[in-house]
Amino acid sequence: MALRFSANLSWLFPELPALPARLEAAAAAGFGAVEAAWPAGCPAQELRAAAERARVRIALLNTPPGDPEAGELGLAAVPGRQAAFRQGLEAAVHYARAVGCPRIHVMAGRVPLGTDRAAVAGEMETTFIENLKYTADLLSQEDMIGLLEPINNRITDPRYYLNTPHQAAAILEKVGRPNLKLQLDLFHCQIMDGNLSRNLETYFPLIGNTLCPDHWGVALTGPSYSRSAVAGRGCGAALGSPCLMPKKAAGRAALGMASPLPSLGHIQIAQVPGRHEPDSPGELNFPYIFELLESLSYTGYVGCEYAPKGEWPAGLSPTGRAKHRPAGWELCKDRQVLGGTGSGCHPYLGMRALS
Repeated sequence: MALRFSANLSWLFPELPALPARLEAAAAAGFGAVEAAWPAGCPAQELRAAAERARVRIALLNTPPGDPEAGELGLAAVPGRQAAFRQGLEAAVHYARAVGCPRIHVMAGRVPLGTDRAAVAGEMETTFIENLKYTADLLSQEDMIGLLEPINNRITDPRYYLNTPHQAAAILEKVGRPNLKLQLDLFHCQIMDGNLSRNLETYFPLIGNTLCPDHWGVALTGPSYSRSAVAGRGCGAALGSPCLMPKKAAGRAALGMASPLPSLGHIQIAQVPGRHEPDSPGELNFPYIFELLESLSYTGYVGCEYAPKGEWPAGLSPTGRAKHRPAGWELCKDRQVLGGTGSGCHPYLGMRALS
């Protein structure tokens, strides 16, 4: 199963100042999806119009950071900031709805200045859990997924509250909502824990596919019903055809059904320690990691969140990638542009790593 890659517009194409221009550059470079942090200053209509023109999906957005001048980077776990968090969450949902984005990264935030991490850990966890329950209830009305991302506190952000997959998994278990999932950035995970193979396998149930349950196989038809995007996969051996379910959340709830969206978390990548392209020098063997994700049948997006050492020329067409490919990769000749799954071919560049 071929992986799907998403260009993080907050990191890639930095030579272009506006998100719509970066989105168009991502499409020209061969990406089928994009993601971004909080898109401050970019009207939703402009980003959606650019996505529609380029035929690119918007896969992920963040909640607003709070007050950057006060050193905030998310509010979900910050005591005393509950009202501001909820206001920001509502703004994120409104924006995501407008651009057709199904996933929102719920940023936990930083340990408040002047406090000891251990001393406030309990209060921050309580705040986080309460806010996440509120988040899950709100997102369930929109058929959206909320994501928790651990960010390393050894290099990137010493004060960030949520640091490891283990911590995130424990919080997700306490919240107990199926529309909250894990967003695993392998850059942060490698720095904090290493052991990526085992961590991916251990935490994959919090990231990967939770497809339609068996009772979705009821044959429902009519204008108010839609065919499941997951085409009946995981619905039980008795199903011989794709699942059908009501389009509206209220209609599904009345029948005891969950969301039609696959409950997919998110994975992000960057080389360690430089946080550059996957093929740049570093600790991680990305061809192996990509093969592992494929073997796990991961069908979500792999977000490319790194500081590029190279540059994709503006307007570069997918067919021009051979001239600009990074060292150590070759252009896939056994796949069509933006399609096909040639052996070892990774769609985020349309290339495969040389052995």
